[in-house]
Amino acid sequence: MPSPSPTCAHARLRVTPHPSQTRFPGVSPHDRAAAAAPTVLRRAVLDCEAAGLAADRFAATFPGPLGLEGDDLVVDPEYPPQSFREWRGERQRNKVGAEGRRTIYVVGPPVVEDGAQKGFMRGWTECDVKGADAKAIVGSKTNGWEKDVVEYLEAFYHGLPVKLLNASGLHFTPWDTTPSQPTKSKSRSSAKARKPKEPSYIGLRTAEELIGIRYRAIPSAHYSHQLNLDDLLDAAISILPDDAYALLMLVDHDLYEDDDDEFVCGRAYGGSRVAVVSRARYNPLLDAEQGVPREHAWPASHCEKYMAECCGKAAKKMSSKGVFAIEDSPLRLAVTAHTTLYASAMTSEQLAGLWFSRICRTASHELGHCFGIDHCVYYACCMQGSASIVEDARQPPYLCPVDLQKVIRATGAGFEERYRALRGFCAKWEGVYMFAAWGKWIEGRLKQIEDAGQGEHYRPGPYSKVDELQTP
Repeated sequence: MPSPSPTCAHARLRVTPHPSQTRFPGVSPHDRAAAAAPTVLRRAVLDCEAAGLAADRFAATFPGPLGLEGDDLVVDPEYPPQSFREWRGERQRNKVGAEGRRTIYVVGPPVVEDGAQKGFMRGWTECDVKGADAKAIVGSKTNGWEKDVVEYLEAFYHGLPVKLLNASGLHFTPWDTTPSQPTKSKSRSSAKARKPKEPSYIGLRTAEELIGIRYRAIPSAHYSHQLNLDDLLDAAISILPDDAYALLMLVDHDLYEDDDDEFVCGRAYGGSRVAVVSRARYNPLLDAEQGVPREHAWPASHCEKYMAECCGKAAKKMSSKGVFAIEDSPLRLAVTAHTTLYASAMTSEQLAGLWFSRICRTASHELGHCFGIDHCVYYACCMQGSASIVEDARQPPYLCPVDLQKVIRATGAGFEERYRALRGFCAKWEGVYMFAAWGKWIEGRLKQIEDAGQGEHYRPGPYSKVDELQTP
């Protein structure tokens, strides 16, 4: 497969929202420090001070949201923030370990039931795109990723057990098994019988029941049919094991939620501790038509040139304004790794890995909602809301300081041990853009922790150096 021929050197990396965009000005460093603090601070401090880093080094580790045209925070700049203390005090939040619930389960895509009528759901998961990438991805490992997703989530939610739930009992089957009788055509031009109208439901058979799943035909799209996300979430609730803290269902089919939706990639019912993620729209075959920026996917989404292009002509006049990443920072290390890989020819394995990495990022995001974590407004973060598949590709896989506090509190793991677990996973997938870049980002972050002398037992302690007022 030919090389992508990189056209951008990503010379400058912006770590603050673009100045041409004024609808979402960002959250102040003082407010971000207060949001991550486990207690009320006696005095105002900067987030970099709380983390024990110089301002420029902290900004190049945890940049602010991009805030590009059409991004979620630009569309809805008043979205309410959720601080660590607000999350911790939420009474409706599901506590890890309550009633013995500690395990995260992952269940793979349901399959069509043996013996189903000929042609049932045939071709529904096939992406109608041709080209060099299509030929390459057919011969690559694109199935059986469930175990790899489990391994990723074991690192991301380090400290909690993550298990693969046996999906052999999940089968798609016709909802109405009564054969339809053909009707005679009233048209004079045809004596052939018309095909019976397709039902609006298919069945999803579990070990206990048969659940109706709505679907719709979309012959003009890249997938011929879509399944209803809400119905699949209800099905996930019905198979939730007694010891499950949360359950993630992976599906191959394209999804919709409301009649007005074009598609949706995933959703969580956080209070019910279930999430569903579809891999359909993350297929790299759709990148060109969906406008997904491979060259400027995270971390290169912080490229000043790219951000200016996204913000329009007026933005180019403001290219010198703002804060930019310093050399040897975690963000710069990540971009260097990304650029190096992008410059080489993409193999079929890398193409499949690109697909897999996108599923992993969304899986960790949706499960975050099961932990009671809301969308992030403070930093560029895995828990940011996303208004499009394009914005999705521009967001990072890591957790910001505010949401990292929440996950550490929930799982009981240490900061450093979690980072090391994730670095180990990334090393196994170092031929994939996102994992290669994230591995280098983690290395840079671990060096910061080491240089700060916070050592092996680094926990939410960066705030121990700041005067605090204990909450009641």
